[in-house]
Amino acid sequence: MPVNMLDGLSKSVLEEMLDAGHQVESMLHSLDKAGFNLVGECLKGQGDFFEYDHYPKHDVYDSDSHSQYYFHTHRGINGEYGHFHTFLRHQGMPKGIRPVPNEGKEEWPKGNDRVSNLICISMNRAGLPIGLFTVNRWVCGDTWYNAEDVISMLDSFSVDHAMPNLAVNKWITAMFRLFKPDMAELIIQRDEKVRMWRDKHPGQDVFEDRNLEVTSSVLINVKQQIKAIKKALKNLH
Repeated sequence: MPVNMLDGLSKSVLEEMLDAGHQVESMLHSLDKAGFNLVGECLKGQGDFFEYDHYPKHDVYDSDSHSQYYFHTHRGINGEYGHFHTFLRHQGMPKGIRPVPNEGKEEWPKGNDRVSNLICISMNRAGLPIGLFTVNRWVCGDTWYNAEDVISMLDSFSVDHAMPNLAVNKWITAMFRLFKPDMAELIIQRDEKVRMWRDKHPGQDVFEDRNLEVTSSVLINVKQQIKAIKKALKNLH
């Protein structure tokens, strides 16, 4: 994240982000010390590996927060080996949130089946996070919510059980705190991309257009993020 994106954040918010950064580094260290990595723990015991398949099978789901995620591969862009898709299901969303109107022919999940795709986390072959991105609705078949509502869901993402590995779940939960400003900005860019695409392709259902897949993206570096947060905290004094 450019340092100027941290400008204006309060000391308490920056301290929360820094604490999350330490949590991310701690989980990465714990896994590395045992000879494991984030991706490997999701693939462990899952049988033969196939592109596009979800790992772990049937996804990771937290029944308290209604957060969900899975890992898979199929892109190989900018050094990416694979990526995590993260979601929040209807029961975990802030009260009063409603999806945007579905004006197309494709059915969207309804009722308690409603689910919002939050953010995707790109991973390299070493099992380390290298980027964040958002995708169009058709990619995961989720329900579409506007940017403001999706951003309001970010704080609700939390997985704290031990499947497939507690360290992996603590890591992915902390990533939502460490990179929340980046994620929020990507979600805003996502909606702007969709709006511009719709304007350029009148008469088409933008949410089902296979020519629009990735709607925003940014490269990330955990150590640089932590360094930027420390600098921003120092500048407050």
